[in-house]
Amino acid sequence: MSSKHIRVLESIFREPASSNIHWRDVEALFHHLGATVEPAHGARIRVMLNRAEGFFHRPHHGGACSKHDVRHLREFLAHAGATPSAMDSQ
Repeated sequence: MSSKHIRVLESIFREPASSNIHWRDVEALFHHLGATVEPAHGARIRVMLNRAEGFFHRPHHGGACSKHDVRHLREFLAHAGATPSAMDSQ
């Protein structure tokens, strides 16, 4: 895993939730982890990773994820088994 992907993953799991994570970096992380990313309805996307399914909304203005979005990403990635500690053990 590249250092950029590691930084994005760690920033998603950092407390308190950050609000300066860019969506394009999140999508790149999804692809790097082997997730299937499909368009859903409107600006929503469907992500499948390790049999976990998540629906996310692409930010419209500025491209940065809100704190709520980051918490949602954290829950999804944890459910899919893609945590910083899990990546360290690989």
